[in-house]
Amino acid sequence: MAEEKIFLEEGGIKVTNARFITHGKTHSMGGITSVSSYKIEPSKKYPLIVAGIGILLLIFKLWIPGAIFLVGGIAWLLSLKPEYSVVLQSASGSEDALTAKDQAFIDRVVEALNDAIVHRG
Repeated sequence: MAEEKIFLEEGGIKVTNARFITHGKTHSMGGITSVSSYKIEPSKKYPLIVAGIGILLLIFKLWIPGAIFLVGGIAWLLSLKPEYSVVLQSASGSEDALTAKDQAFIDRVVEALNDAIVHRG
């Protein structure tokens, strides 16, 4: 049997020509037909509601609570960051295999998975 070639080993993730190991789950590279990534935008609904409550409180001249809600809602909105996901395609469908906020890390994982698929032949 040929030796397993490692394409990426970083942050608890390991990609070899035979396996893709994520946090507690192992995927066989033999069943993976393609790999992609996509961006998951966070919902802005609740921060906007909080800021809206702050504006309403300011309209009714409730300065302190209005300012707290408005500033809190804006801070919450500005702190939201998108997540990125690795999607594995196989004969049985697609699966989100890994999600992280670091786009560069997800890009490295996708590149390593693609290299492993090409290496596999």
